[in-house]
Amino acid sequence: MGRRSDHTRPQLSELILREGQAHLAQVGFAAFSAREVAKRVGYSIGTLYNVFGSYDGLMLAINGRTLTDWHDALAAALQAAPLDDPQARLHAAIRAYFDFATANRHVWTALYDFRLPPDAPMPADYAAKLAGLTGLVVAEVAAALPPARRDAAPALARSLLACVHGHCFFALNGTFALLGEDDPLGAALARVAEAIAAAQGPAA
Repeated sequence: MGRRSDHTRPQLSELILREGQAHLAQVGFAAFSAREVAKRVGYSIGTLYNVFGSYDGLMLAINGRTLTDWHDALAAALQAAPLDDPQARLHAAIRAYFDFATANRHVWTALYDFRLPPDAPMPADYAAKLAGLTGLVVAEVAAALPPARRDAAPALARSLLACVHGHCFFALNGTFALLGEDDPLGAALARVAEAIAAAQGPAA
């Protein structure tokens, strides 16, 4: 079946990733099908697994591409933010979080819906992409803190990411609407500002 000799391995990998991410964006993780991806690219399911090793390998590759896309979107938002205004830069990062999740809902939620088996280690390249994304946030949190408190930035950034993620996820799935919150982004901005102010310590 299919066009087994039509593409080099790098070309085939790129084709599968492109179509796999497109399929995921259309149907979401629960309905995602590796066989459908194989059908879309015109190769057998065995070819997909030959390239990516397994279903898990395919999902990690697709999610890894989403992490790269998200990193690039966040970096672009920060590049457009004023260098000398840490609060404005954090606001830009939070807005970019909401914007990316809203525009790429299914591939964004797949980052959290997909899980490796408990005994399977995270591949180094995937971990590096995740660290690169979170590293952007840690750097902005650190810049908003006094020099003496910047060693707290990694832990604080993790908590702030959890806060922003919760606000964003509740906004997308309708929970905030049920709770009567009509400005989830504004609420996230306010909670982050409060946490940063508390971490800065008492005013002189």
